[in-house]
Amino acid sequence: MPEQPPPLVLDPTGADHHAEHRALHARGPATRVDILGVTAWSVSDPALLKSLLTSPDVSKDPRAHWPAFAETAPTWPLALWVAVTNMFTAYGGDHRRLRRMIAPAFSARRISALQPVVESIVADLLDALDDRPRDEVVDLREHLAHPLPITVISTLMGVPEVHAPEFRAAVDAVFDTTLTVEQATANTRALYKWLDALIEAKRVTPADDLTSALVMARDEEGAGDALTHEELRDTLLLVISAGYETTVNVIDQAITTLLTDPAQLAHVREGRASWADVVEETLRVEPAVKHLPLRYAVRDIPLPDGSLIPKGAPILASYAAANRHPSWHGDSADTFDATRPVKDHLAFGHGVHFCLGAPLARLEVGTVLRGLFERFPELELALPAGELRPVPSLISNGHREVPVRLGRGRQRMS
Repeated sequence: MPEQPPPLVLDPTGADHHAEHRALHARGPATRVDILGVTAWSVSDPALLKSLLTSPDVSKDPRAHWPAFAETAPTWPLALWVAVTNMFTAYGGDHRRLRRMIAPAFSARRISALQPVVESIVADLLDALDDRPRDEVVDLREHLAHPLPITVISTLMGVPEVHAPEFRAAVDAVFDTTLTVEQATANTRALYKWLDALIEAKRVTPADDLTSALVMARDEEGAGDALTHEELRDTLLLVISAGYETTVNVIDQAITTLLTDPAQLAHVREGRASWADVVEETLRVEPAVKHLPLRYAVRDIPLPDGSLIPKGAPILASYAAANRHPSWHGDSADTFDATRPVKDHLAFGHGVHFCLGAPLARLEVGTVLRGLFERFPELELALPAGELRPVPSLISNGHREVPVRLGRGRQRMS
């Protein structure tokens, strides 16, 4: 078995994730990394990663398959990512049971019904931008990328608008991998307090939303299938956080890419590519999540190079590095090209844990991009692209702000 180099320490600030991806590629299909003090096997080869994501030899249940879980979780800043009790950390039958309860909320019929809601929200946000002074610098992450998914997920979940700011702050902190253990623990307590209050409100006064439906399912399901309170609370946390921060990042990355590469915007405006093409290539080149903690080896897993992921070892799905792997997309893997014929990616995962919200995310991003660039044809970044600052995270892939000048807006549709 080949000797393994010392673990590559992943930067918690995410300052240069592209260099990190290249370092992972250079170390082979899988390599040991240090993720905030935990040694895990990062898998950046797309073929190997897809194989592991569909293998019964890989689990997402730390309590059953990570021997170090009990001693690690209390002092690990990313404990919430592995300690929740929902389909994100479930394995086998438990995963199927929990996913079955959520899936109807993301059916094709439900997503189609949300389209006019998304279009109306986008129109309102663009109108608000259009009302600003022409010479003002506007942060599109704050005033467009954030409010769209927050409003959509709040509508889906039945979150009162007055509570949106506090839930946004708490979810933002979940993705911040520079927090101390104490800060992360305090944020988790605040999140759960907020979720408990939402659950109780929906139990007392149910409505036509996913939270009410899940509360009802908890109260009415047979004993073998019933959601526990922890499963209900953590399922709500999963849907809210997965449907918010990730979509913010994709909107952010698509806008910044088009504003720094006018040729790509020209492809769309001149009919060589569609907005759907831009969305998919953004998901490939700059996915919302760079690394997703964690999975675990159910038994020893041999690797193509003769190495071995030992039973019980944590596995890190390094989606962003896999998307840019030259074995998948050739020498141009690092290049954004909306006209690329094949834009396959792992931005939404793979296998049984594939993201249920993928169609909704695609709808939101495509709608807001089309509306933004049609309304503001003179849109431009207000600073050089190299001065954009990444969000402080080795998980989340976006910028702290996206400052732009809107230029003259086209006439509003009545």
